[in-house]
Amino acid sequence: MKKALAIFPLATMVLMPSALAVEIYKDDKNSIGIGGYIDARIIDTQGQTQVVNGSSRVNIGFTREMSDDWKAYAKLEWGVNPFGDTNLSYSSESFFETTTDNFLSNRLGYVGVSNDKLGSLAIGKQWGAWYDVVYNTNYGFVWDGNASGTYTYQGDGSFNGTGRADKAVQYRNSFGMFSFALQVQLKDDSFDVIEPVDQAAAMVTTPTTVTHVEYNYTYGAGLTLDATDRLTFTAGANFGEFKARASNGSRLTETDYVYGGGVTWGSWDDQGVYAALNANQQEYHDTDNLGRMIPDATGLESLFSYLFEGDFKVFLSYNILKAGDEYEAAYNGDIFERESLVAGGHYIWNNSVIFYLEGRKDLSNFDSTNKVQEEMMGIPEDDGVAIGVRFVL
Repeated sequence: MKKALAIFPLATMVLMPSALAVEIYKDDKNSIGIGGYIDARIIDTQGQTQVVNGSSRVNIGFTREMSDDWKAYAKLEWGVNPFGDTNLSYSSESFFETTTDNFLSNRLGYVGVSNDKLGSLAIGKQWGAWYDVVYNTNYGFVWDGNASGTYTYQGDGSFNGTGRADKAVQYRNSFGMFSFALQVQLKDDSFDVIEPVDQAAAMVTTPTTVTHVEYNYTYGAGLTLDATDRLTFTAGANFGEFKARASNGSRLTETDYVYGGGVTWGSWDDQGVYAALNANQQEYHDTDNLGRMIPDATGLESLFSYLFEGDFKVFLSYNILKAGDEYEAAYNGDIFERESLVAGGHYIWNNSVIFYLEGRKDLSNFDSTNKVQEEMMGIPEDDGVAIGVRFVL
């Protein structure tokens, strides 16, 4: 397996948490691996040029051989911010980083057991079953997939289980070409929705901006069919009931739904063509750029890349999340269409250091009778360009 795979933690690798890491210890029963990367980038967007952290992280994976063909495993992963604080928010991951000034933040932490025939059972904070459906378009370094329903509430998708799910119990197994994941979040959590970092955005908080949310249990499933060694189909869903309170004191009780499917040709790390597409339908699953609940929306993400023999990769990504008629009816005819085109090039040096250049063109359509709100909705979706280096551990 190419070490370059460590640039991204595929949910489908959960059975062997150290598979993408460097093994630092091994005996007859135990193995320990470390992984992750340090990513520094210079980005120009929203009228600013800054050196920022590129979601740097470090992880430790443990595997232990048990009796009767069982294995026990555990993984811990922390986000690392070695380059100082910033208020520049240009993606879901970067927004998450701007909300904390800690050097370390929790990304993953789970423990599980697995058997070749009976599958695996893991408990903790882990990539959600929904991520199996849509991970195939989320390989860009700078601008993440914000139309797939993964990173919700301007965070890591932990609250409703579609991203790095908190307090999740997950069962996985495979039969021939078919594999699946079943998940439940056993939680009863409430949280204050993160206020916008940009003070100007905070001034236009609307009466319907969601300020507090309470989630009960959520449920998810992801299905994968490897039709050939290069063609893969995915499908899945995630849902859960929640209660929300808006800034005007109004309350809402709804069921959060997201469901959809995807198709992939090739492997991101293999030479030649890689192509991926996923689409989803969602209801009360996320908020818009002003923190207002989106009653209904349709999302689509696509990614096309080519890896040349000289370890140089080029890619093109197109994403769109379009709120539906219920959104327009709820907010006086406002239109919310988050749309973008991202192009980039990566040079993979000795499968361990990656130099990259990525650019984003905003194609979004935000329209409101309140022009201040309209302007503020568009700020996080600005055009941008970034150059950086990723050192893979």
